[in-house]
Amino acid sequence: ARARGLLGLEVAEPEPLRPKNGNGPLAWTGAVLKSGTSWRALLYAVLQLPWAVFSFAVAVTFWSVGWSLLTYPLWFWVFPMWAGQGGIQLYGDEHHRIYLDNPFEITMTALVGLLFTLATPWIVRALTTVDRVLVHGLLGPSQLSARVVELESDRGVVVDTAAADLRRIERDLHDGAQARLVALAMDLGLAKEKLAEDPDAAARMVDEAHGEVKTALQELRDLARGIHPAVLTDRGLDAALSAVASRCTVPVQVEVDLAQRPAPAIEGIAYFTVSELLQNISKHSGARSASVDVWRADDRLMLQVTDDGVGGADVSAGSGLAGLAERLDAVDGILVVDSPAGGPTRVTAELPWRR
Repeated sequence: ARARGLLGLEVAEPEPLRPKNGNGPLAWTGAVLKSGTSWRALLYAVLQLPWAVFSFAVAVTFWSVGWSLLTYPLWFWVFPMWAGQGGIQLYGDEHHRIYLDNPFEITMTALVGLLFTLATPWIVRALTTVDRVLVHGLLGPSQLSARVVELESDRGVVVDTAAADLRRIERDLHDGAQARLVALAMDLGLAKEKLAEDPDAAARMVDEAHGEVKTALQELRDLARGIHPAVLTDRGLDAALSAVASRCTVPVQVEVDLAQRPAPAIEGIAYFTVSELLQNISKHSGARSASVDVWRADDRLMLQVTDDGVGGADVSAGSGLAGLAERLDAVDGILVVDSPAGGPTRVTAELPWRR
């Protein structure tokens, strides 16, 4: 709280103690002794005390010396009137003494005081930098616990995303292909009954059922492509993204520069990221052209989708881009959107490269 109020340093609360054997005093004491947070807090107290004393001494010394010298022309008269000497003694021995008592020396003393006064805030700031490091490094959550919290959050996003995908697949099957197959079974049953009485009507019904079969197969094919396209598994991102670009209502230029293929999971996320971005371009951008660039930078897979549309895309607006950013974050990815009003829009995605 002190660092937050005085230094503007936001440090998350450390992980709480979690006694494993009940809630009694012994269990709490054991949790304290086994907690890395407790030992870091103790180390902070041990280091902070001497550093606080040192910082206080330095700050007070610089402030007092600086202001004393700076205001020396105002209280110089104190020495000859009350101390019986000509001014601040700069040097003295048995034979002679040197005082700061003439106008030039008094002026130089004030200038030195001005330098001390101007330098003191920077010195104090440097001292508090050490405080910032101590608070941030020892009182906040450890990197391990922060990583655990991040992974727990990412796990929740992955679970929610998987559940949403399953609901979407179930809905598409129930409302699309399943409904068509049920209607097809009914039409074939009626055609079978009319086969002896009215062969022409039965033939027409069989012909209509054949068309329904084609439509159902196309819906199942689209659904399978939405789960994981076969072309992605067989031929990689270049061919899969070219296929997606060919279905976009805007002309899309695809450039994939990958000497190797990433892990199948990363490849799938990259494919669906570009697919969703191209769908957004088709629906909302009003663009005349677009481009997709994919390349590898060290251990990261980079995607960039650009269009010359109206712009104005915003991740914080709660659109599909927000969900896309959460999906990428679940695998340590990043989504950056640059979309000023009037365009162009440039969406850059960064994914970890995993073999």
